[in-house]
Amino acid sequence: MKFTILVIDDEKNIRSGLQTALELDGYEVLCAENGAVGLQIALQTDIDLVITDLRMPEVSGEEVLRRVTSETPGVPVIVLTGHGTVENAVEAMRSGAYDFLTKPVNLDRLSLLVRRALQNRELVLQHRELEREVLDKKSFEHIIGKSPAMLKVFEVVKRVAATKASVLITGESGVGKELIANALHNLSPRMANPFVKVHCAALAETLLESELFGHEKGAFTGAVTRKRGRFEMAHSGSIFLDEIGEIDQTVQIKILRVLQEKQFERVGGEETLDVDVRVITATNRDLEKEIAEGRFREDLYYRLNVVRIHVPPLRERKDDIPLMITSFIREFAEENGKKIEGVDPKARSILYAYDWPGNVRQLRNCIESAVVMTSGTVITADDLPPSITSMDETSSIRIPAGSTMAEAEKEIILQTLAANNNNKSKTAEVLGIGRKTLHRKLDEYGIGADGAIEPVNQ
Repeated sequence: MKFTILVIDDEKNIRSGLQTALELDGYEVLCAENGAVGLQIALQTDIDLVITDLRMPEVSGEEVLRRVTSETPGVPVIVLTGHGTVENAVEAMRSGAYDFLTKPVNLDRLSLLVRRALQNRELVLQHRELEREVLDKKSFEHIIGKSPAMLKVFEVVKRVAATKASVLITGESGVGKELIANALHNLSPRMANPFVKVHCAALAETLLESELFGHEKGAFTGAVTRKRGRFEMAHSGSIFLDEIGEIDQTVQIKILRVLQEKQFERVGGEETLDVDVRVITATNRDLEKEIAEGRFREDLYYRLNVVRIHVPPLRERKDDIPLMITSFIREFAEENGKKIEGVDPKARSILYAYDWPGNVRQLRNCIESAVVMTSGTVITADDLPPSITSMDETSSIRIPAGSTMAEAEKEIILQTLAANNNNKSKTAEVLGIGRKTLHRKLDEYGIGADGAIEPVNQ
């Protein structure tokens, strides 16, 4: 990315000198001979950094600073001042200036300040782009994902949602199985009807049958009134049975009957109730292994597994991590009244390299902790939980078993880029390839200038 810098100074020699120095550093430079012209350019052109003199006729540098920071937030401003007006420069810092330089300008110091200011600018731009992508994803029930693996999941959900078929959602704990269930219901013709959720593992075996099918008054001690069950409540809609592998075989038989005959009786009752309900289940267990060991009915498994949707663990879809980070930062920054502009390269490298055994749930909790702990506007490695930083594996490269050569190449490039804080020259050197080859590969893979994979439309 080539940054554009605006230099505003009423002294021609200073303008020309700064322009020459900055262009040698690889920046595009625009110049203005006074504050009025400078403001017009700054407010009507895509500028990444403003360098302005404080003392100018008509429109002062203070006014330029005030207007730029208020009307183009995120664009840093460096002020120039003579030795006699350092106090004014300090006041400008309090008003939002990124930093100040005294005249005559030390070009080495200028180069360092500009580089640091533009690094912050890049973080802001990256964060905004990912935020826009997050907002676009809301139409798919808050499921954040753009990796090939998740795009396949989305496609299956869209095809299956309109049907009456039972769906079994599998995947490790924390991958977002409930969000997939939400999408299946909300994209279906039943979306205006009830969607009832039951977390089977949270209910004792003695309570689960009553919870699912209801009970009659006097059916057992404490049953002082008739109670409708979850299947009855879900009539004409959908029911989601989370952790279906946790239920005992007595309840399994009754669920099988609902699937086969669409009928059941309340506990302690004789009346047979008809029900029209779409059954969606989820588990993190290997149900085929449970069948082999006699803990799960094979006939029920085949009834539930008409369509199977497997949600891959986060370690197998790391392309989704940048988008998730942005989403969670926005959520928790708003919740805690903070302004967070992004994640610095070191922290991003750690977050990308970590394997996330707790999957999306763990990443979400990690970002919430980092937002709470940070004292600045950018999350750093020091803000991350010790359990994450102590497992920093950025010095090694992990490639999932079964990856193709193209996938392995992409993983090597991405992880090496992250390990080198997105320094492309260093990355090319480590990989033993030319910079042009690296840039071509990054373009092919859609990897942005910051090392994050560019969002794509679902």
